[in-house]
Amino acid sequence: MAPKYRLIYFNLRARAEPTRLLFAAAGLQYEDVRIRRDTEWPALKPNTPMGQVPVLEVDGVTICQSNAIARYVAKETGLAGKTNLEQAQVDMLVDGMGDLRGKQAAIRKASEDKKDQCKEELAAFAPNFLRRYEELSGPHAGHLVGDSLTWADLEFYDVMAKVLMYLPGILDNLPKLAKVMDTVPANKGVADWLAKRPETPH
Repeated sequence: MAPKYRLIYFNLRARAEPTRLLFAAAGLQYEDVRIRRDTEWPALKPNTPMGQVPVLEVDGVTICQSNAIARYVAKETGLAGKTNLEQAQVDMLVDGMGDLRGKQAAIRKASEDKKDQCKEELAAFAPNFLRRYEELSGPHAGHLVGDSLTWADLEFYDVMAKVLMYLPGILDNLPKLAKVMDTVPANKGVADWLAKRPETPH
């Protein structure tokens, strides 16, 4: 019998979206539970493993930490990499994306008088970061690692979709990374999810 998955987070993309994309790409059923921060979260928080969300419940066992959750789902769905070496490369790229995600998220979190400074910091940071990712990308067009879709592609797509809002031409001279941005939404499960997912601020 297949496990029962229950993903709990706020009504946002943010830290839960890579896991939602993994479920979508694999066509795996799960319960997408979206809680209210003001009314539901205070009561739920003491009952989470580390006092934070997202959490994933798997047949009654609760996992927290967004990367741990996504890594588990990636392994369950065959999207973690085909070999141990590929899995290490995927983990490397996903973990590295945290730096870019943080720069992008800082703009949203900043007060109005600090937003321009945060945008400038993202604009200064992103070119060299992305150049390195272009160089680290494997030889198969449309995939960061190996010759098929992995968690790294989905994570990259999720973060870059937000970065491109501020730096729309940043991938113009990075063909491997630009191809990833085309390949991910071409996956039928991902395309279906993108078409129906709730509209949220971020």
